Amino acid sequence: MVSKNQIKLITSLQHKKFRTEHQLFIAEGVKVIQELLASNFVLEHLFETEAIFEQVSISQKTVIKEADMKRITALSSASSCLAIFKIPSPTKIDTKGLIVALDDIRDPGNLGTIIRLCDWFGVTQLLCSYETVDVYNPKVIQATMGSISRVKINYVDLNDYVLQSSLPVFGTFMDGKNLYKETLPKEAILILGNEANGISASLEKSIKNRIAIPRFGDIQKTESLNVATAAAIFLSEFRRESES
Repeated sequence: MVSKNQIKLITSLQHKKFRTEHQLFIAEGVKVIQELLASNFVLEHLFETEAIFEQVSISQKTVIKEADMKRITALSSASSCLAIFKIPSPTKIDTKGLIVALDDIRDPGNLGTIIRLCDWFGVTQLLCSYETVDVYNPKVIQATMGSISRVKINYVDLNDYVLQSSLPVFGTFMDGKNLYKETLPKEAILILGNEANGISASLEKSIKNRIAIPRFGDIQKTESLNVATAAAIFLSEFRRESES
């Protein structure tokens, strides 16, 4: 059984204010929870409608009814399990390799998908501007499908970080140079901008390498690509270059 206080806590964790206050976040679904349990994330408590995670001690889990799961879920359709994890302390930023930086990404699904892409393409360090959606938003956690356990994510002042970094900086723009004709280094910072407005004007001033995905359609009326879709193309090309 889930108590009223537990319901109040869990539902409050859907909001950044309370995640920050309690230093906790929620994860739902068997795969996501399995990935987090196998990582360095620390479990606070697990709720499940059936016995799924035998490795979790009885003191750290509670079997609840499906009706109660529907009361605490952040998803449109409740899963069979929901876990509360502790938000880890920030870790030191990796300054080598390919780093992805996000400038004011607002959509949780986009952030979660980009984290999965980083995991797929072996990018271990993701930087987010302070305006970017909170990585511990339940929708972000869900969209990562567990990849959050393998990608380091830090929130920074991107303007300051770029100015202080010795790595070459590549910004994604509609009017940039053709991605497929550029020589891309193994170590760099790749910046992706806001879904509607792109990279901010203040950050743009610090970017020397402007790259773009060319359009191949005859009509060429499509205004832009979804930022997560674009991220997949950019990362694929960076990795192809490094492997050639």
